[in-house]
Amino acid sequence: MKLAKEGWPFVLPFWFLAGLLFYFERPGWGIGALVLGLLILLFFRDPKRVYEGNAGYVLAPADGLITRIDTIEDPEIGPGRYQRIVTFLSVFDVHVQKVPTAGEVIVSRYARGRKVAAFREDAGEVNEKHLSVIRRPDSDLIGVRQIAGLLARRVVCYLKEGDRVHRGQSMGLIKFSSRVDLLVPESYRVLVKKGDRVKNGATPMASPREGQ
Repeated sequence: MKLAKEGWPFVLPFWFLAGLLFYFERPGWGIGALVLGLLILLFFRDPKRVYEGNAGYVLAPADGLITRIDTIEDPEIGPGRYQRIVTFLSVFDVHVQKVPTAGEVIVSRYARGRKVAAFREDAGEVNEKHLSVIRRPDSDLIGVRQIAGLLARRVVCYLKEGDRVHRGQSMGLIKFSSRVDLLVPESYRVLVKKGDRVKNGATPMASPREGQ
């Protein structure tokens, strides 16, 4: 299993402290520091996943629990209405995100903000976030909004405008508990429901309706 490089600055101080504690014959405290470092490292795990189903499906960008599905207007993505599928990431979920669809990145925009609880309805408006918009080969626009949560330290996105991306490649991460919104055209068929648990790069989330 791969690990995101952004995790090491959080983990190595605990392991350094563990080494010092073992050196000064404090094995109990040393084991505690070592275990804390390992637990933090779990936030940054990046499991390899391969989806071999329908090439037109939009996959989950994040691991977590589907907490809301609604329809909104979002001028940052483009004209028209979009179905928004909200995934909440607990402290136990994988915190690396993956590209949900192949295409060209036409928007990659970071916005500073607050750090209120990610499950709050207004978190998407007030919290630190990063929006990526991908234009599919059929010209449909797909948005991914990474949103920091109460414990999140920073939103990281690897994508730049003009990048050609493929479905399932790493797109970034949010450091600790957070939320990820997937936005698809209103005409798309949503394949998940509230309460479902999803996995990045593996769970189909939406598809164009037949005949489009």
